[in-house]
Amino acid sequence: MNAKSDNPPTIAQHLCFKLYSASLLMTQLYKPILSALNLTYPQYLVMVILWDEEGLGLKELADRLGQDSGSLTPVVKRLEEVGYLVRKRHPDDVRSLMLLLTDAGKALRKEGLQVSRQIVQQCGINAGDAGNLMAGLDALIGNLRHEVTPSL
Repeated sequence: MNAKSDNPPTIAQHLCFKLYSASLLMTQLYKPILSALNLTYPQYLVMVILWDEEGLGLKELADRLGQDSGSLTPVVKRLEEVGYLVRKRHPDDVRSLMLLLTDAGKALRKEGLQVSRQIVQQCGINAGDAGNLMAGLDALIGNLRHEVTPSL
């Protein structure tokens, strides 16, 4: 930072820009890999969550992704159209829909593991560095959540 200067920080000195740039580059890195699986990056994130825990509702899924359910509806519909998941009524609450993987969606999990390995390799950092980076980002995300949505 320009601590002694009256000039505002340059774009390269803004944390938000570093995060934004890294996010864009990471998404670009995923694009060709996911294209081969007929997935977009948002669809991939939905599948990662469902590979871990099937049967979630749209609201639960949105909460885990930090998004509103309305923005995920088209993503889920597209995954249903390509045959990776189905939406079924919850047996205990007919107003709720559960997201369940199809056999094709479950089979895709194995290829999803390869995606993760490829991305880690292409990032050019070791597992320890990746763990430290994720821990730092988790702390930042927690701090930001606290600032954006303070306790009532």
